[in-house]
Amino acid sequence: MWFIKKPIVFFVLLSIVSGGVILTTLKKAQAFDCETDLTLNSSADQKRICEQEVLNLEQDIKNLQAQLEKQKTQTGSIKKDVQFLTTQIEQAKLKIKLRNNAIAKLTQEIKVKNKTIDTLETKIDKKKASLAELIRKTDEIDKIPFLSVVLHNKSVSDVYSDMSTFASIKREVKENVEGIKVAKTSTEKEKKTLQQKQEQEVDAKVELENSKKVVEKSETEKKVLLKLSQQEEEKQAKYIADREKKRATIRAKLFQLAGGNAAIPFGDALVYAQEAGKKTGVDPAFILAILQQESNLGANVGSCYLSDQVTGAGTVIKSGAAIKNVMKPNRDVQPFLDIVGKLGLDPFKTRVSCPLAGGGYGGAMGPSQFIPSTWAMMENKVAKALGISGEPNPWVPKDAFMASGVFLADLGASAGGYTAERNAACRYYSGRACDSKKPANSFYGNQVMARKKTIQETMIDPLQNP
Repeated sequence: MWFIKKPIVFFVLLSIVSGGVILTTLKKAQAFDCETDLTLNSSADQKRICEQEVLNLEQDIKNLQAQLEKQKTQTGSIKKDVQFLTTQIEQAKLKIKLRNNAIAKLTQEIKVKNKTIDTLETKIDKKKASLAELIRKTDEIDKIPFLSVVLHNKSVSDVYSDMSTFASIKREVKENVEGIKVAKTSTEKEKKTLQQKQEQEVDAKVELENSKKVVEKSETEKKVLLKLSQQEEEKQAKYIADREKKRATIRAKLFQLAGGNAAIPFGDALVYAQEAGKKTGVDPAFILAILQQESNLGANVGSCYLSDQVTGAGTVIKSGAAIKNVMKPNRDVQPFLDIVGKLGLDPFKTRVSCPLAGGGYGGAMGPSQFIPSTWAMMENKVAKALGISGEPNPWVPKDAFMASGVFLADLGASAGGYTAERNAACRYYSGRACDSKKPANSFYGNQVMARKKTIQETMIDPLQNP
């Protein structure tokens, strides 16, 4: 039976070996870092791996953006809760202040009532003393013998008159005492009412303060949640920015590897131009004409590398020959180093335009051929137009089209019309409008407008009206 077992052993060994080969291949594939390892010498398989990674990154970014939007919604909801609680606290503070004012006013009124009561009590005491004195005098008169009164040369009528006067005063004093007592009783009743109101105000104030403490506790808890939500939002945004940067770096490298060999497919270019047109108000056909004029829609994104960051000299990519004036050193070298640094690209292996044979400088980047100093001035506006949190990339077609749209809008092309667009094209090329007196740059505007007409009539219109 050995002849049966042997093939099985062989199959198992073959499986192990094959598995080891596959595993090794996967490990090699996984070990390949598209951001750092992708070069002109990379294999077709490695390029395909990087292209797939770009697609995966795009899907990741899309999913993460959806999560971020949910997080922003949650943050906004918590922020509204905090604002509502803060409003409640402020209202409670105002009500407590009003209660304190009411309590202070009642306290003052009670003091006035106490003072009135004290005054009335003093008056009652005085009236009582006067009444006591009158009673004493009356008693004394009553005890004097009638004969003694006569001996003192007083007539009977005088005696009765004095007694009547005393009686009258005594009645009046008693009546005053009763009136004062009534006033005192009324004042004490009013004081008691004020005290009751004061107690009610104090109770209401205490209740408000307790409610305020509860709301303040809720506000504190919500603020903690808000901070956590905002931190999560920032974390997600940073992660998205990192993914966008990685995607842009790989896409830029893939595009550069294809530079000089293949243009951007017109269908893709039209989509990019239309997106840029919606954001900037510049005619998509005009944007396409500019990029066709500049780089033949990305087919020629430059044939030079920078080699000397001090002098701006470089090399021709195909021949390796040294060449001067690849970049203007005091204008474009540092912005270029900043741009590629933020994108994670090698400044000495990143394709830029060579200088023209007639003189001047090269250094223009990507399909839209921006020099570094101009791109540096525009990159924030381009990022905003693209709706990205990361850095725009001049070698990525979508970013390049949007950058051209933004720049052309700034140059007046969004006004529309032949003259505005022609002058914007001339400014794009030389920095000044087309000028019949100095027609050195007018050829560029004329060529762009001719290209626009051709693109619209022979490429866009047939697609839109088949």
